[in-house]
Amino acid sequence: LLSVLCLGDCQLHTSCGIQKCTTDFVSFTSHLNVALEDFDLEFCKALRAYSVCTYRNSKVCRGNLVYHSAVLGIGDLMTQRNCTKDGPTSSTNPEMSHDPCNYSGHTEVREYQGGEKTPPPTYLFCGLFGDPHLRTFKDHFQTCKVEGAWPLIDNNYLSVQVTNVPVVAGSSATATNKITIIFKSYQDCTDQKVYQAVTDDLPAAFVDGTTSGGDGNTRSLHIVEKVSGKYIEMHARYIGTTVYIRQLGHYLTLAIRMPQELVMAYEESQDLQLCVNGCPSSERIDQSGRLPLPVVEKLLPWGAAAHPQSGYTLETATTKCHEKMFVKDIYFYSCVFDLLTTGDANFTAAAHSALQDVEALHPSKEHWHIFPRSGGGGVGRDSKFFVSLGLLCLILVAYL
Repeated sequence: LLSVLCLGDCQLHTSCGIQKCTTDFVSFTSHLNVALEDFDLEFCKALRAYSVCTYRNSKVCRGNLVYHSAVLGIGDLMTQRNCTKDGPTSSTNPEMSHDPCNYSGHTEVREYQGGEKTPPPTYLFCGLFGDPHLRTFKDHFQTCKVEGAWPLIDNNYLSVQVTNVPVVAGSSATATNKITIIFKSYQDCTDQKVYQAVTDDLPAAFVDGTTSGGDGNTRSLHIVEKVSGKYIEMHARYIGTTVYIRQLGHYLTLAIRMPQELVMAYEESQDLQLCVNGCPSSERIDQSGRLPLPVVEKLLPWGAAAHPQSGYTLETATTKCHEKMFVKDIYFYSCVFDLLTTGDANFTAAAHSALQDVEALHPSKEHWHIFPRSGGGGVGRDSKFFVSLGLLCLILVAYL
């Protein structure tokens, strides 16, 4: 009866340590993110440590309702995550644990002088796909020419360069046919590793033939082939970075997630990074994020000749893109733009996959969809702009 009456205060009068078990579990998992490949592994290790802690306290906590709730909760979570009861556990002293090749664990162990724990790291997203369309680390959306080789990222940890070629004769639109990535050497976690993909050659290995960097047991850097020759992922655990590369049709797409503090770790001479600062104004096709949709068999708004062989009108291109994308955001209109410009239906899949990559890697769900403001670039939700844009295009088709 005493144990029932005192519920929340019993642990003050006994040696029940359930609160410490729970606090440790929170410490083990606060830095984890479901987008990271090793999430399930680390989460299961934390759950097993939580379970061990509760077992050690089973006798002194048997009358504590919080304890029994925790035990049931652990069992449910282990079932949901397919965790085995036997296996490695997280350190029983999270403040002392430190894995130099696990970026997500770095901030967990650092504390301010006042005793407050460092907040979890902020992650940023950048993507390139289609004609090409660029989503910067600042969530600005641009469509650029950038023909030839251009640096997407160039900091102290990682370099990413893309090469773009013209898509159709007479148009300034280009698309990516080559991607080169350099993972720079870092402590004992990895030697320098170079990866290169070109159209019709999307390898599941670095140029030296290996599939991982550093100690193969720690998997601090490794490549995962998802679809042979079409889709690979690179996971650099030591810098908390994930890269997706796909081939759709004749061209490549790229999506990357990286911690903000590492994104900003570059010298003044490395300021030409499309993911950081966007495309130079002279290379922009769009107008502050707004795409000037081409009108079939007429002049494109930026002065290049249209291509009737594309076979798409505004209506048929819109219908085609709507088959895969239901939200009329900038990814949808990028799809329409690419179909009218090139006539290549593979660009529909490219836009759809680019949005899927955003949903997998972008840390903020509320920013997955980008809607340009009518008065400028950046992220917004002004749907009136798209209504006006559609009407304008229809008027142009009717009168030109």
